[in-house]
Amino acid sequence: MNWEERIVADPKVMVGKPVIKGTRMTVEFITDLLANGWTEKQIMEHYPHVTHEDILACLAFANELVRVEKVYQVAG
Repeated sequence: MNWEERIVADPKVMVGKPVIKGTRMTVEFITDLLANGWTEKQIMEHYPHVTHEDILACLAFANELVRVEKVYQVAG
C-alpha cells in the first residue's frame, strides 16, 4: 500500500494533521475508530466517502510512523 497517494498533510486543513486526501478525515480519527473496535464496514457505513483503500492507507501511514519512531526509556 502506497499511503502517499491517499494521505496528505496541509497546514490549512485540520491544523496540518495527516488526512485522507480530499477530506477532513484524519488518520488519527480512523485509527482511533479501529482501536476502539469499529470494523471497516462500520466506518464505511458511517462515513460513505471513506473507502477500503483509504483505511488501508491510514494503517500503512501509522505503521510507517511506528516503524521509524525511536523510543527511549527515561529513568524516573
